[in-house]
Amino acid sequence: MATETVTIQKVTLADADVLLALSKKTFFHFFAHLNKPEDMEAYAAVAFTPQKIQSELSNPNSHFFFAMLDDEIAGYLKLNYGAAQTELQDPEAVEIERIYVLAEHHGKKIGHQFIDFTLKEATTKNLQYVWLGVWEHNKKALAFYKKHGFELFSSHEFVLGSDKQTDLLMKKAILSSSKPKAFLLY
Repeated sequence: MATETVTIQKVTLADADVLLALSKKTFFHFFAHLNKPEDMEAYAAVAFTPQKIQSELSNPNSHFFFAMLDDEIAGYLKLNYGAAQTELQDPEAVEIERIYVLAEHHGKKIGHQFIDFTLKEATTKNLQYVWLGVWEHNKKALAFYKKHGFELFSSHEFVLGSDKQTDLLMKKAILSSSKPKAFLLY
């Protein structure tokens, strides 16, 4: 299927309820069939609350974006900078904490556009790299990120309810013409 052009729109505090519903819907769609219901519900009780979403939206170092396709929300992206990053908290990096596209919009290359958007943001901010964590059993996502040049560099534990899972950490260096280049002198 051809790439459909989406508009990437910043999410505001006024969009908190819509973001909360979308976050929970996409998370359950992609992971409920792979995990125990009680673990999903325990995680959701903490991760998908109005207070949690409002807190994340109010953090000046976290930014959410909707992918808009014909005035309809098709997915969302969450980027973390500095201290908002879940782990590295590197001022030279941006973390893709969440990237979800609604199932009915898969195949429209929206995820690719989110990656391109993130790389442009990182380049504009003169950052060194983009990083993310992805569940080791999410083979489709791992392939997607590898296709976009992300490489494995570490792992961390992700707790879903009572289930300790492993997320693989991946990163992609930013190549920017504005950064100084090293030259070898002979």
